[in-house]
Amino acid sequence: MIKFLLGVDGGGSGTRAILAPAPSCQTGQPGLPGLPALLGTGAAGPSGLAHGIASAWTAVEQAIAAAFAAAGLPVAPRAATALGLGLAGVHNRQWSAQFIAANPGYAALALASDGHTTVLGAHDGQPGAIIALGTGSVGEAKLADGRHLEVGGWGFPSGDEAGGAWIGLRAINHMQQSFDGRLPANAFADDVAQACGAPAGLRDPAAREVLQQWLAGASQTRYAQLAPVVLRHAPSDDAARAIVHAAGLQVERLARALDAGATLPIALCGGLAAPLRPYLPPALLARVVPARGDSAAGALRLIRQHLDQPQRT
Repeated sequence: MIKFLLGVDGGGSGTRAILAPAPSCQTGQPGLPGLPALLGTGAAGPSGLAHGIASAWTAVEQAIAAAFAAAGLPVAPRAATALGLGLAGVHNRQWSAQFIAANPGYAALALASDGHTTVLGAHDGQPGAIIALGTGSVGEAKLADGRHLEVGGWGFPSGDEAGGAWIGLRAINHMQQSFDGRLPANAFADDVAQACGAPAGLRDPAAREVLQQWLAGASQTRYAQLAPVVLRHAPSDDAARAIVHAAGLQVERLARALDAGATLPIALCGGLAAPLRPYLPPALLARVVPARGDSAAGALRLIRQHLDQPQRT
């Protein structure tokens, strides 16, 4: 008998789990519309499937254990627990199949992309769209006929427009041109150089070597760490402002591709959603609504739908 439900959101930076009783065991006040009362939440390290199947399951189970601990409960047997999961990397069918095959004994499991669960959480399972803006970017919509549509999310550096890494890459290019004298040196370029390890920015005689070493080891995450520098200078620097305005236009393109008729509400999610808001086109801002729940809440809704499905006729 299933006694507990868990919604799990997992990506490249961390994992979050929320614990709820199964409907037949529900007590207390509901947490979100259409969902049972929440008992506790837990967090752990990355569980994106690109980190490996075993590592993903380890992080998921650590987050689950933390959620039970937060609820003041012992960890329930896996056979009494059902999981809904929204994980990065699910689009790789081989990884997805391997993750499901490695199920260590949970009574039921529903797996989807983190974008899918984010749109379920943001709109309480109703039609709507989300654009997630963090290290990368992706847009997803649940249409009125129940279908899901995904745009963007192709990955850095070829895609993920308006994400932190995309913004950081453009900051690096501006800094390089300023260093060479192709563009005037300014405080924005100097701060980008210092963020990459040049102690005195572009004035450091050894800056070029330092910057080339940074570039040689730069990852998507390191480029994204430059986005706050761009945002800090955007109010006063034309080049920085041009970068964030370009990001705003990319967000608008994602929205248009998701819903050309502009009929669906859109929730902006992720760490860059609020900082980029001033640079979004006004017509897009008029459609933006607050997210009602997050990806973990969407994953909880996903497992509820999965468990209810056999009862439908």
